[in-house]
Amino acid sequence: MSSNHDEPLFLSDDPDEIPGELCEGVWKLLIVDDDQEIHAVTKMALSDVIIANRSLEFLHAYSGIEALDCLTEHDDIAMVLLDVVMETDDAGLNVAKAIREELGNDEVRIVLRTGQPGYAPEESVVKNYDINDYKTKTELTRSRLLTTVFSAIRSYQQLRTINENRRGLRKIIHSASNLMEKHSIVNFSEGVVTQLASLLGLRAEGIVGARAPDKENDIIVLGAAGHFAGSINKSLRSLESQRIEEGVKRCLAERRHVQMEGATVFFIDGQEHQAAAYIETADAIENYDQELLEVFLANIAVGFENANLFEELRSAAYLDPLTGIANRAEFTRQLQRLAERASKSKVAAIVDIDHFSDVNDGLGQDVGNALLRSVALRLTEQLGNDIFVARIAADVFGLIGPEHIISPQNLNALFKLPFRAGEHYIPLSITCGFTSADNSERSNGKALLKQAYIALKNAKKNSFERFNYYRPYMEEETQHRLHMVRRLRADFAARKLEVWYQPQVDLSNGCIIGVESLLRWPQDDGSFISPAEFIPLAEYSGLIVDIGAWVIEEACQQIRRFDERGYGNIRIAVNVSVPQFRMRDFPELIEQQLKQHQVNPDRLELEITESIVMEDPDFVADILYRLKRQGIHVAIDDFGVGFSSLSYLQKLPLDRLKIDKTFVHHSDEESGRIIIETIVDMAHRLGLGVVAEGIEDEQQLNYFKQLNCAEAQGYYFARPMPADKLAKMLASEESDCVSLTRESQLN
Repeated sequence: MSSNHDEPLFLSDDPDEIPGELCEGVWKLLIVDDDQEIHAVTKMALSDVIIANRSLEFLHAYSGIEALDCLTEHDDIAMVLLDVVMETDDAGLNVAKAIREELGNDEVRIVLRTGQPGYAPEESVVKNYDINDYKTKTELTRSRLLTTVFSAIRSYQQLRTINENRRGLRKIIHSASNLMEKHSIVNFSEGVVTQLASLLGLRAEGIVGARAPDKENDIIVLGAAGHFAGSINKSLRSLESQRIEEGVKRCLAERRHVQMEGATVFFIDGQEHQAAAYIETADAIENYDQELLEVFLANIAVGFENANLFEELRSAAYLDPLTGIANRAEFTRQLQRLAERASKSKVAAIVDIDHFSDVNDGLGQDVGNALLRSVALRLTEQLGNDIFVARIAADVFGLIGPEHIISPQNLNALFKLPFRAGEHYIPLSITCGFTSADNSERSNGKALLKQAYIALKNAKKNSFERFNYYRPYMEEETQHRLHMVRRLRADFAARKLEVWYQPQVDLSNGCIIGVESLLRWPQDDGSFISPAEFIPLAEYSGLIVDIGAWVIEEACQQIRRFDERGYGNIRIAVNVSVPQFRMRDFPELIEQQLKQHQVNPDRLELEITESIVMEDPDFVADILYRLKRQGIHVAIDDFGVGFSSLSYLQKLPLDRLKIDKTFVHHSDEESGRIIIETIVDMAHRLGLGVVAEGIEDEQQLNYFKQLNCAEAQGYYFARPMPADKLAKMLASEESDCVSLTRESQLN
């Protein structure tokens, strides 16, 4: 609401005008009043005013709400001429309070104007509100208004300078306390620009540049402020100003400050690193300012040197020296940021180069290093600036970025063309694991890295396409596997594992001629964990070697017990794992056990799978011949289910073939009988014994008898049993040989 008094709003008792000057910028003045006439008269009275080479720019608001909107939009308003009574009797007072408390603006100068002082007594308002002046509209002649405006804007200018100075110092202090952050040099350099400008009473407009480490003729913008802010980390040429470029280069070349028209370039002289600070200045720097600046720059030089040193340390800590891209530590840091943002549109990927060791082994490490650099270069160039690329292991790269870019299709496309490594062009294939930050609410950087590796491992093991995305069940399976390994290790140490035995029968007379030792893992509730589950875990953990040695020892002890009870014709077959067989001293370990327990070697039979044979036939042949020289029997277990090579049957010193139960169960089919009869006939021709596994009924038994198959085992005769039960069964037989019949099994 406006006043209704008859006095003019501005009494013209001072008609003199301020002479015009060349203006450089403006001071923003906000007029807040619900009377349009007040806006017009105020603008007319102040339209030609020049303060510190700047004219006035008028902004208008006709209510408290409009005023706050305008102040929110413009953060550089110098002064507010604020009416008290507008849409409400205290609208202006509420605006003044909101400016300080809600907007947090302590720089803008607030001058209250009122035509109705009764609604807002001066003493009360000054005490309770953070305002800078209080005027009634009747006392504001043009001269007094000018005085008020000049005083308010000068106060604003001084306060801005103080705050700029404080902000500049804060940036330098902040950068000094966070020098290990990625942008420490940037923050420090920006603080230098801001502080230099503040010391000179200027707006922060300028850059700090230094020579590029790998390009001496190029200058890199380390920090910038004002309208130069977008040039950080770019070449000085990006400013497209020959004048600025020449000034900065001259400063660095001559190692001194350079005064230019409208600017000054300050030389920052560190022991190892030098920089130049370009600051826009309208006038030449006064002598007293020069002395102050020299002291300041001397201190800045030390800080700049420290910042560079810490930047070098950061590079050493977070950059891969071979490829120049980020390393594993930096990749983990970036994963942490990804996890904190939990962006569903971004993923992390681990890219593992398949069979990279073959390159190092075949072509040398220098070629391998060149190949890794070539891969890093293609990833960074082809994927674009939005993708973070790191080398996190010898031949493993980490990627972070949008899901539509980091996809299996795009990554495989990048690896379609060969990579150049010196004179070589080498084709590569990859296996990838992917994860995203929204996979788990508790995800952090390390968790995301683990998830990506779990996906990678699953891709290597299960995926035909050579990539996989992390799913929670994968981690659950991994945790379960690790838990089972720990339990297996603990139970094995506590001797809770058991060796059971399944009889093998001579089909010509029904006599037990041997037993196969089978490992069992009993649980506290009386159940058993299947060997199909825990044997792979034992192989995965490496525990299978110790377990295998223990089984052989148990078998030797059991043979001794057979001898003590008069069963001197029964042999024990022991399954040998791949890790066991790979041990060079494996034959010597067997020999040691036989001697320790005084066991005849021909009572022990070792069963190996076709996979062992096919892995390295020459190595296997050497081991087998050493075992045979000791008198130990050797059998091929599960014959026919692997990728068999018939040539090894002729070359290797074998005693028996064990027909896998899969074929036995299909002996009632024509195709199954063809395979079985071929195996049996071939074994006979080669002088090898044949054992049929998995005999479960009389029809199968009679079929193999007709084939003159020498031996068999299976549920038809007996299930696997503990050693004590086997002893009781053997003791119950009274014939010349220990025999198994259907009746004895039922009993």
